[in-house]
Amino acid sequence: MQLLDSIKQKARKHKKTIVLPEGVEERTLKAADRIISEKIARIILLGNRDTIMKAAEAGGLEHISDARIIDPVSFEEKNEYAELLFDIRKHKGLTKEEALKLVEDPLYLATLLIKNGAADGEVAGAMNATGNVLRPAFQIVKTLPGISVVSGAFIMIMKDSRWGENGILVFADCAVHPDPDARELAEIAVMTGHTTRAIVGIEPRIAMLSFSTKGSASHPMVDKVIESTRLAREMEPDMQIDGELQADAAIVESVAKSKAPGSKIAGKANVLVFPSLETGNIAYKLVQRLAGAEAVGPVLQGMAAPINDLSRGCSVDDIVNLVAITVNQAAGK
Repeated sequence: MQLLDSIKQKARKHKKTIVLPEGVEERTLKAADRIISEKIARIILLGNRDTIMKAAEAGGLEHISDARIIDPVSFEEKNEYAELLFDIRKHKGLTKEEALKLVEDPLYLATLLIKNGAADGEVAGAMNATGNVLRPAFQIVKTLPGISVVSGAFIMIMKDSRWGENGILVFADCAVHPDPDARELAEIAVMTGHTTRAIVGIEPRIAMLSFSTKGSASHPMVDKVIESTRLAREMEPDMQIDGELQADAAIVESVAKSKAPGSKIAGKANVLVFPSLETGNIAYKLVQRLAGAEAVGPVLQGMAAPINDLSRGCSVDDIVNLVAITVNQAAGK
């Protein structure tokens, strides 16, 4: 896929370090071997060194020795990282003894490595639930200044190049926040714009979607989108953002001319921001299945450093692709 090849090529230029806390997991090891071989990122693997190297040898993986391997249990800097965690969480009642124990959890150590500047991003989830991946991320890395919500974007690669930007659309939020208020929805729009720039490499034209176009319907749900559009424009005056727009007005020029004349976004949107997780999740799955689109993601956005969550059914390719995306997020944050 041309876009994914481009994302990998950009990643090679950035030379970022990504930590993979599930270092003993088979698909993760195979992905790490490819990532190192293809010079997509520098890799830190968390897990027992002997276990990792034996698995690499058994699998014929030739590049794992080029990764930095850290055993959370015997890590020589464990006390320093435990102290860092204690400083971050002591106001929540965490004790030094509890911090020392948590540092042995690869998911906690991964986020601490990012916090301490030893890694630029993290990819996990091949063997851990989303909640387990995100919990230490929220506690340690936290969200970007001025951003209160984490969201999930999908890069939709269409078979028909008429849509979006030569067949590429970015959808959000399709993965994380069920019912954002107006300010949260504005934050999701802005962060999706940044994701579009950093990963897809195009200038975002953001449509704030509703069941109404420019006052064609009156309802509190419409009012939310109108207000979120105003707030998003205030947050990022240099971004092209318009709303409220129905989906057809956002992406079909002939419809846009009658429903939203004069709009610079209507009919030309390449980023679709949905008013709720329910609508976003339904939409991306329908487009994926009915239009045969490739859905790349979710790309988590809003964190102070890029931390991305895999499906436990992920493939080696999925891990490689998400690491490349994470590198570009780290470079473009």
